Amino acid sequence: MKYNKWRYLCGITVILTIFVLPFLSIIQDFLAVPNQINISTEPIPITTLGKNVAIDQSSNQVVEISQNQLKPKTSGNTSLFYHYNGIPFKKVNVNVSSGYQVIPGGQSIGVNLQTLGVLVVGFHHVGDEENPSSPGQEAGIEIGDIILSINEQLIQSIDQIAPFVEDAAEENQAMLVKIKRDNKTFTKELRPKYDTKTEGYRMGLYIRDSAAGIGTMTFYDPVTKKYGALGHVISDMDTKEPIEIESGSIVRSTITSIQKGDSGKPGEKRASFNKKNGMLGSITKNSSFGVFGELEHDLLDSQWSEPLTVSRPEEVKEGPAQILTVIDGEEIEAFDVEIINAINQKNPATKGMVLKITDEKLLKETGGIVQGMSGSPIIQDNKIIGAVTHVFVNDPTSGYGIHIEWMLDEAGINHEESMSYAS
Repeated sequence: MKYNKWRYLCGITVILTIFVLPFLSIIQDFLAVPNQINISTEPIPITTLGKNVAIDQSSNQVVEISQNQLKPKTSGNTSLFYHYNGIPFKKVNVNVSSGYQVIPGGQSIGVNLQTLGVLVVGFHHVGDEENPSSPGQEAGIEIGDIILSINEQLIQSIDQIAPFVEDAAEENQAMLVKIKRDNKTFTKELRPKYDTKTEGYRMGLYIRDSAAGIGTMTFYDPVTKKYGALGHVISDMDTKEPIEIESGSIVRSTITSIQKGDSGKPGEKRASFNKKNGMLGSITKNSSFGVFGELEHDLLDSQWSEPLTVSRPEEVKEGPAQILTVIDGEEIEAFDVEIINAINQKNPATKGMVLKITDEKLLKETGGIVQGMSGSPIIQDNKIIGAVTHVFVNDPTSGYGIHIEWMLDEAGINHEESMSYAS
C-alpha cells in the first residue's frame, strides 16, 4: 500500500515538474539558445543566462561579445561555450560570412510565356440547335488539362491543331489526344463534330498556348547572369492554375498609367511592351517563388545598379525599409515602407513578411500595392531582404513579401559558400 502511494506521489511530482519547468525564465532562456548562429556584417543580440554563466569562444578573431551582442569581426567559423562555475554545458557553432551580393532590380518588365503544350481553359457547345455538345468534354477532357500531342504528334501551339481536326473529319475517325493532368498523362479519343454556325468541324474546347503580363524585376546576379522576378507564380486567368511553361521571355516595359487601388478593388500598373528592341532575357522557370531565367541584355542603369548584400530571414527586422519600383515611364524610385511582421523561416515559404506602404507619394499615386508591383525588391539597412508579392484586397496599403534567400535558391544560385543555414 505504501509502495503504491509512493509511486503515485512520484508520478504527480514528475508531471508537475514537466509542466512547471517551461515557465521558469531560466529554462526558457536556456531553450532559446540555438545550436547554430549564422551572421554576416551586422551585430545580433546574444542570449545570456545570468551573472553566474560565462560565455567563452574558441577564437576571438571571428566574433566579439560585447554588451549582450555578438559582433562579427571577420569571415570564418568559431564556437561559443556556456559555462556554469567553470563547467561547460552548452556549445553554439557560429558562422560569419561576408554575404552574397546581387544587384537589386525595380525595373518594370513584360512577361511572355509559352505554355507546355496547349492549355484547355473552357468548353463550348457545337453542332446544331437541337443537339449541341462539346466533343472534348464528352471525350473526358477537363479544364486545366494540357494537350501534349495528337495522333502521337507533339503539339506546341494552337495553329498545329486545325489540320488534325480536318483530317479526322475527312476520314471520319477519332483523334488520339494525349493530355497531362496534374502529374499524370492520359490518352483520350476525341471525335470532332460539325458545327452549323461556323460551318466546320470543332473540338468544343477553348484553348490557350501563351500568356503575358507585367511585373517587376527583383534581382540580377552579375556572376551567373541569372535573375529573379515577381516573387510569385503566374497562373492562368481562367483555370487559376499555375502555368507550366515550355519557354518564355522578359522584355522592357514602360508604365503608361496607374489605376489606383481601393479597399476590395486592387489597382494595377498599365504598361506598354518594347518587344522589338527591349528583349532582356529568357524565362526557364515559373514557380511559387517567381519567374526565373538568364539575362541576355543589360538592364537600364539606375542609382541602384551597385550590388547589395543579401539578408538572411533571421536578419530581417520589423521597422523602416524601402521598395524599388516604377510608377512612371522606366524610372526606378525608392519608396518608404514599414515591415510590420518578419517571420524567421527555416524552410522556403512564400509569405515571409508583412509590409505596409508609408510613403506619401506612393500612396497618392497608387493607393498602395498594385498589380504589376510584384517582385519590387525590399531594401533594409542597405541590404536586399525580399520582394513584394501580394496585396491585401481589403487594405491595399499592406501586403506580403517573400524572403530573398528563397528566390536565390529557386534561381539555382549557389550562395551557400557565403551564406550558411542554421541546422
